[in-house]
Amino acid sequence: MKITIDIDCTPEEARAFLGLPDVAPMQKAAMEEIEKRMLSGLQSMDPETLYKTWLPGSMQGWEQFQKAFWNHFSGGGGRDGGSGREGNDS
Repeated sequence: MKITIDIDCTPEEARAFLGLPDVAPMQKAAMEEIEKRMLSGLQSMDPETLYKTWLPGSMQGWEQFQKAFWNHFSGGGGRDGGSGREGNDS
């Protein structure tokens, strides 16, 4: 024997009938907190804040970074004291 029952009700009515808690207020509070955190995170994404975060405190620090970069790739600042591999062509 097979019995089919169709119940026409809203999700709120089904939750109340089954004794499940109403989580809508908790979801609303959680979404408001997430929105608040996202908006505060976006404020730190403005160009001036990113510039201050990513780059050193002064242009002198930036110049030191450039010098170290160029010294490294021009062979003047390698680990072996600047002696490159020029004599190993034989």
